[in-house]
Order: sequence, then C-alpha cells, then structure tokens
Amino acid sequence: MSRRHPAGYAVPVDAARAGTRRRRAGRPDRSAALRTAQARGETLDQVLDRNLAELLQELRVAITGVQVLFAFLLGLAFTQRFTELDDFELTVYTVTLLATALATVVLIAPVSFHRLVFRRRRKAVLIAVADRLLLVGLALLVLAISGGVLLILGVVLGRGPGVAGGASVLLVGVLTWYGLPLWARGVQPDPDDDDDRPAD
Repeated sequence: MSRRHPAGYAVPVDAARAGTRRRRAGRPDRSAALRTAQARGETLDQVLDRNLAELLQELRVAITGVQVLFAFLLGLAFTQRFTELDDFELTVYTVTLLATALATVVLIAPVSFHRLVFRRRRKAVLIAVADRLLLVGLALLVLAISGGVLLILGVVLGRGPGVAGGASVLLVGVLTWYGLPLWARGVQPDPDDDDDRPAD
C-alpha cells in the first residue's frame, strides 16, 4: 500500500509513517498535557504556562539550598582548619564541592535554555528539558548534602559518626526525593475519586 507524495510519486505507507516518526522524534510528547487540559477545562497553552510556573518555583527552592551549601564549601577552603584535613577528608571535600558546582550549573541551565528559545514557540521543549535537568540537579544536590554532613561530622566527631551521618542523609534523601514519588506513581488511582484526575 502506498501514499501519494505532493510531488506526484507514490510513497509506501510504512515509509511515510517512518518519516512522520522521524519528524516527531525531536518533539516532546504532548499527549499527557492534552489529557490534562481536557480534564481541567484548560487550553494546552494554559497547562504549559502552569507547568512552567511550577517548575520555576521548584527550581528556586532547589537553587537556594545549593547556593547556601556552595558558599559554605568555598569559604571552608580558606579557613585554618582546612589545612589539617587528611586525604580522606580532602577527597570528600572535593567530591562534595564538585557535586555542588555541577548541581548549580544544571539547576541554572533552564534559565539559559529559556533565554535562547524565548518567543520561538518551544515552551513544551523547555518544560521537558527543565524537568529532566531538575531531576539530575536534585540527585547531585542530595549527594552534595550527604558529602557535607560526612565532612563536618567526620572532622567534629570522627570518621565513623561522619560516615553514619552522611549515609543516613543520603538514604533519607533518596527515599523521600525519589523512592516515595516513584511508589506514588505506581499506585492505581480510584476511578470514582475526582481528585485523582490528571492535574499536572
């Protein structure tokens, strides 16, 4: 079976569908946003605007935590006590500083992305990219927070309490930031509950 090309020659349907898939490969899937718009009585643009506003608010919260930790780590290198750190503590400091710096770059990246695609009808792409960058940035942030706790408790109380404290913070962070949301995504909503309709 074939489909007539605008130029006049026949194109196999499978090839035509493959071409359509290739054209759509670089575009975000809008089906979820369309379902949400229909369920909430909104337009697609209204859903995208609301999603973007929510993402920006979440980014502000995350960036505030990163900035505080980054400032502390940068200042720590210029203290007298810093010269007394052993190789293990210096390694922890380096990993923590790099994780914090990378989290800062990744979490600020959506701002640059937004500036470069501003008024180019790329809001859906912006939201998809910012969503993934936020997840990566949060993973780096929980690693940085755990490393900071490990470093401080290791200096103050010793390596054993430091490792225990850092591991506890990492475990709680992974469970609350990723484990609980993933568990909630797998819970089947009650079809009779109006509050469980699409809301994102």
